[in-house]
Amino acid sequence: MSWLGAASTTVPPETTQQAIGYPTLFLLVLAGALVPVVPTGALVSGAAVVAFHQTAPFSLALVFLTAALAAFLGDIALYWLGRRGMKSKNGSRWLQAIRSRAPEDRLAQAQDKLAAHGVAVLVLSRLMPAGRLPVMLACLVAEWPLRRFARGDLPACLAWAVTYQLIGILGGSLFPEPWEGVVAAVALTVLISVAPGLWRRLRGSEAR
Repeated sequence: MSWLGAASTTVPPETTQQAIGYPTLFLLVLAGALVPVVPTGALVSGAAVVAFHQTAPFSLALVFLTAALAAFLGDIALYWLGRRGMKSKNGSRWLQAIRSRAPEDRLAQAQDKLAAHGVAVLVLSRLMPAGRLPVMLACLVAEWPLRRFARGDLPACLAWAVTYQLIGILGGSLFPEPWEGVVAAVALTVLISVAPGLWRRLRGSEAR
């Protein structure tokens, strides 16, 4: 038996998956927080399904910690870049990216809620589809210091990671095969993300 064959029999496949999977999940969620086009919720739910079917201890806990930490660091980095853009005469592409995803009506609502409820709005914004950036922009306009934003964003990221991990656990528990659970969890997270937009369009068409 070759050394490679011996190594493949002594190293559990789950160990290899974890060595590759957790850093990949971290980088993808971090990138999704900075560039909000990556479906980070679906990534966390899919990773939770895989972890649910693994026998290695603490797999689900590691998915939770990895996702929450990556989301928090991504939010903090984006907010810091946004603050730099607010202080610059010409702004920045990061600030422009936040503004482009925070329409005026959503920004006005976020500002009103932020003024009324403070840090609690950050937690809710992380759980609402397309709610994170309008509230982040409202915090920038209100000139919240980075430390204050971080205090509110930490529980928001923890709640976000728990929510999407529970979706993954649900998908993993309903299907015997991991890939079936991943498909179900991703489909559910996509449905959750697009449902508010579809509802607003439907109401808008009825109003006409």
